[in-house]
Amino acid sequence: MSGCLAGMALAMLAPAWAQQAKSQQEVYTCIDKQGRRITSDRPIADCVDREQRVLDHTGTERRRMGPSLTEHERAAQEVQRRKEAEERARVAEERRRERVLMARYPDEATHQAERDAALDQVEEVVVVAHKRIQALKAERKRLDQELEFYRGDVSKAPPLLQRQIADNEQAQADQQRFLVTQEQEKRRIHQRFDAELGQLRQLWAAQRASSSQWAPPAGALPAQKK
Repeated sequence: MSGCLAGMALAMLAPAWAQQAKSQQEVYTCIDKQGRRITSDRPIADCVDREQRVLDHTGTERRRMGPSLTEHERAAQEVQRRKEAEERARVAEERRRERVLMARYPDEATHQAERDAALDQVEEVVVVAHKRIQALKAERKRLDQELEFYRGDVSKAPPLLQRQIADNEQAQADQQRFLVTQEQEKRRIHQRFDAELGQLRQLWAAQRASSSQWAPPAGALPAQKK
């Protein structure tokens, strides 16, 4: 009796298993490089370089498989992904810097004030350098008076005087080089602030345009509360 029941159970389950197996069956189809349509129950080797459609037993498309990439293609794809990620990071950093710049310089007057302050700092050390040069020239004048005793011939002067004259010449040359670097620093400051100002003017204009889009029309009255 129990054997009959088991047989009946198997007979009842068999159609369900068959239906489940049928529903899980997949068909792969593609058109190869010769233009032939190929169909198979597994991924098609001749179409690894192109897209394959995956159908169920009813012919309905379940998904699509992209072409399989070669190692070289995968490497190129990875390089492209990295470039895109770097570009996104660069744009994000540029936007962050713009926000910082706008916060630091809300208007042109603030920007000009900082330019002036930076130039003033350079000018302060330039003034000190000029004073140092004047002091060195006065010292050299005194040394030249001593040198007159030796008819202006440094080679006949005592070693101490020779060394003092050489040190004075070197110090004056150093100060002149320092003044040249300070003039270069002034140009660098102007270039930096000029570049910033050009960028800021664009940002300020965009900010004003954005604000005007949200501003109420001139003469508009606020809504009255009921």
